[in-house]
Amino acid sequence: MKKILLLGASGSIGRQTIDILQSRREDFSLLGFSVGNQDNLIVSLITSFPEVQSIFLLNKRRIPELSKQFPHINFFSGEDGIKRLIESLQVDLMINALVGFIGLEPTILALQQGIDVATANKEALVVGGKLINEIIASGKVHLYPIDSEHVAISKALKGNEQTAQRLILTASGGPFLHLSRTEMTKVTVQEALHHPSWKMGKKITIDSATLMNKGFEIIEAHYLFNFPVDKIDVLFHPESKIHSLVYFADGSYLADIGPSDMRIPIGYALYGGQRKVGLPHNDLTLDSFPTFHFEPLDDEKFPLVSIAKEAIRIGGSLPCVLNAANEVAVYAFLEEQIPFLGIEEVIKWALDNAKVIGEPSLEELIAVDKMTRTLVTNYIKGKY
Repeated sequence: MKKILLLGASGSIGRQTIDILQSRREDFSLLGFSVGNQDNLIVSLITSFPEVQSIFLLNKRRIPELSKQFPHINFFSGEDGIKRLIESLQVDLMINALVGFIGLEPTILALQQGIDVATANKEALVVGGKLINEIIASGKVHLYPIDSEHVAISKALKGNEQTAQRLILTASGGPFLHLSRTEMTKVTVQEALHHPSWKMGKKITIDSATLMNKGFEIIEAHYLFNFPVDKIDVLFHPESKIHSLVYFADGSYLADIGPSDMRIPIGYALYGGQRKVGLPHNDLTLDSFPTFHFEPLDDEKFPLVSIAKEAIRIGGSLPCVLNAANEVAVYAFLEEQIPFLGIEEVIKWALDNAKVIGEPSLEELIAVDKMTRTLVTNYIKGKY
């Protein structure tokens, strides 16, 4: 039985992970989890998984009450709470379903402790991909992607790595695929949160609308598959049923086709890159989608993909700046402090004014992230 730690249990990926864990109790034991503001889920999760030993929650004021109710469980909170959560458990796999830069340190800590990681946390690889790969190079731990695009590529590459020529990440195009730049100046938060294909958290939904998520996924693919950035493409596929493709030396493509259901890639990661029969998922019949459409990426309309590519080409601490600026800008947009296209403007300003550290340590990345957030926040206050 595989012992599991789940970070981000109350989010979209976390909840769908719970669905799979509950359906396969004979294969998985949930020893610990973290929740954010939705700590009302704690009691039901403990009831469903009585083997739980440790929990992190943001609201430390609830800890006395929960400790009294569940004296056999360790509860953690505060700045070093997730670190203490990881260190308190002996697990085989940590699922990182956190959103944002906060997912970097737990990923590195778990890998350093010999724990395999399945990650939906794009930002960890975007910011610290080089540091993460240095740990994985030891051969003692594994990193499994959860993003549907990277799981699709993993499936296509398996046994075919030497003849792969290009990786093609598909993109739905988000809610504004067919809007002009002029029309995008007027879009609202509610419109941006209305994704046509996937139900996700607010931050990733906005990243999908700006296509920053595809820029991040290119950087992820670069580190996950050791592939040159210039050989990783983005192709619009509005139906979101072909999750990605690989182009091979013989002129053929391999594609992964399936429903818009994240439980499929989550299950693939949970089982260490293996397909399993009987996991919960929605079915897709091909006759319900007789036609698949594709459109090339318009870099002028969605410039953040090429901006992300340039950031990883320069490397060093610049992807950290990219991520921090994006996080601040996205939440500023969600709070209606800046317009939708202001997200791009803020990111460009941050990159143009960044001082790049060539080989940053984890501590330096943490400092760069903090400094960038302060500078970008002040820029937004002065600009808008």
